[in-house]
Amino acid sequence: MRFGIVLFTSDRGITPAAAARAAEERGFASFFVPEHTHIPVKREAAHPVTGDASLPDDRYLRTLDPWVALGTAAAVTERIELATAVALPTEHDPITLAKTIATLDHLSGGRVTLGAGFGWNTDELADHGIPGDQRRTALREYLAAMRALWTQEEASYDGRFVRFGPSWAWPKPVQAQLPVLIGTAGTEQGFRWIARHADGWITTPYEHELLLKRLGLLQDSWRAEGRGGAPRVVALDGKPDPRRRAEWEAAGVTDALYGLPDKAESEVLAYLDRLAVKLGLA
Repeated sequence: MRFGIVLFTSDRGITPAAAARAAEERGFASFFVPEHTHIPVKREAAHPVTGDASLPDDRYLRTLDPWVALGTAAAVTERIELATAVALPTEHDPITLAKTIATLDHLSGGRVTLGAGFGWNTDELADHGIPGDQRRTALREYLAAMRALWTQEEASYDGRFVRFGPSWAWPKPVQAQLPVLIGTAGTEQGFRWIARHADGWITTPYEHELLLKRLGLLQDSWRAEGRGGAPRVVALDGKPDPRRRAEWEAAGVTDALYGLPDKAESEVLAYLDRLAVKLGLA
């Protein structure tokens, strides 16, 4: 099992570059950051944790742009995976976003993973022209169009949300197939979507109790779609527990992800030191 870090970025506390460099120095394999372009003040969408329009953390209002954040991290690291948990591709122009991600993969030496979400905040999506009831269709088209731009010499796409004629676009990603993970609730619908259009699953923060059962559903969907191998599974963990990690790994979890506190750099570095010891990395 690999161990990774997720930094809920904000305009205060440790910077993404400092956090990624420190995580790499301590032996962590991956560094994830989230995305929200903005949070509409008046919303109808309920947050999946609170169940209403209230937010569990004010960092939702303060998140940094994930690709700029990962670019700064790429400049000061050499090995650590640079990923999102999760980005919201449908809140961007897909041609421009494909260029941004390909450029980061090119400049980082092939270290980028796109962790994407459908978007629980349908009010936020609406401001970007994406109807809430069409967000899965939109994401499917965005991913297909970006993959065309990443892999084809002359790429084109003709869909409802994305449409462009034969085009050239370089650089291509270093990775022949840039990994795409989907962060979503562990449902049969979500797992069918992952098996058809992605390479793995990022769990939500409230999957712990039913995670083992849900992993079985994911693997059933994976096989039903004729996919070979096994999906990558990135599980958000809390307090490190060796027994739980062993159960997860036996059931198919490939990565355990640990959140960093929203504190000053010195405090975060001390936390990383303690976490690395608990995980046997130090």
